[in-house]
Amino acid sequence: MDTCIGVIGGSGLYEIEGLETAEWVTVETPWGAPSDQVLTGRLDGVKMAFLPRHGRGHVHSPSSVPYRANIDALKRLGVTDVISVSACGSFREHMAPGDFVIVDQFIDRTFAREKSFFGAGCVGHVSMASPTCKRLSAACIAAARDAGIRVHEAGTYLAMEGPQFSTLAESRMYRESWGADVIGMTGMPEAKLAREAELCYATVAMITDYDSWHPDHGEVDIGQIIATLSANADKGRALVSRLPALLGPGRAPCPHGCDRALDYALLTAPDKRDPELLARLDAVAGRVLE
Repeated sequence: MDTCIGVIGGSGLYEIEGLETAEWVTVETPWGAPSDQVLTGRLDGVKMAFLPRHGRGHVHSPSSVPYRANIDALKRLGVTDVISVSACGSFREHMAPGDFVIVDQFIDRTFAREKSFFGAGCVGHVSMASPTCKRLSAACIAAARDAGIRVHEAGTYLAMEGPQFSTLAESRMYRESWGADVIGMTGMPEAKLAREAELCYATVAMITDYDSWHPDHGEVDIGQIIATLSANADKGRALVSRLPALLGPGRAPCPHGCDRALDYALLTAPDKRDPELLARLDAVAGRVLE
């Protein structure tokens, strides 16, 4: 199987530079339109696909991002590995603005989003105990180090609904009682949907601020966030540009089973499955529905 790296770019990261045969393509999905067209091409001989999560011009809020359509579109394009890049706040003094965190756990506090491809007519349950791919995360860590980025190898991401930032009470609770390390608005349900689509998934959290808990920084300063976003975007592109050499053009099965997540996930008896829903699942679950 050929490697195809899909990059979902968050705030501040809207393109991949240096792509050969670069082309913006329109992908239709049964879950609606993705956030934008997908930029496809090759980098160092490896297939790449870039999708701006909020759309070019930042037209989608965290709640209105069409997460199911985005993951389905990448799957239809043959993506095997998804790198999610997003701006985040930090709950830890040593995880400073400008640092990157390679997330290994999530706490999902979103409530206004469709979180699964499955449902009535085809019930599916996938494991989220280890929500990110260790192999892909290790490649992100190596790429960050090679690019000279200060990177933290693990962290728990608190996904909030937004679009408002946290209250001081919430920020303190997430940090002190819940043990979260970073906070963002887009990590969920993206990670859950990637697992359902049997895609290896890693999250690169680019820290822009200390949320509102830090006594020396006060509430979130939008102006400072924008300035840090610009610098982080340059670092994000440097990280992404190093991934093809690390992952290579040929791909073996995932040693952690991400690409086999649906092996035992579907519980609805074949004769009870809804044909309409099955038709919508042709890309994300086609391997187990054939």
